[in-house]
Amino acid sequence: MNSKERSLLKKEASKMQPIIHIGKDGMSDNIVTQADDALKVRELVKGKIQQNSLEDVRESAEYLAEKTNSEVVITIGSTFVLYRRNPDKNKYNI
Repeated sequence: MNSKERSLLKKEASKMQPIIHIGKDGMSDNIVTQADDALKVRELVKGKIQQNSLEDVRESAEYLAEKTNSEVVITIGSTFVLYRRNPDKNKYNI
């Protein structure tokens, strides 16, 4: 993904609410499944590390990206954005 594509995805993600929430239980198979399912439908998903979690946002985002075959668009504060192109939808033309 080049910088122009990343910039477009960051702009789109700024309008979104987080749908993946990682809390005190940390990363689990359920979170990975939730992220995978969301990426199938939306292509672009936003997640958040809750205050009571001991997880690192960058490590969590990279772990989810690896497990879901997606890319980390950005991590900022306790929020991260993942993208995986869906050939059937291709909403963002990337």
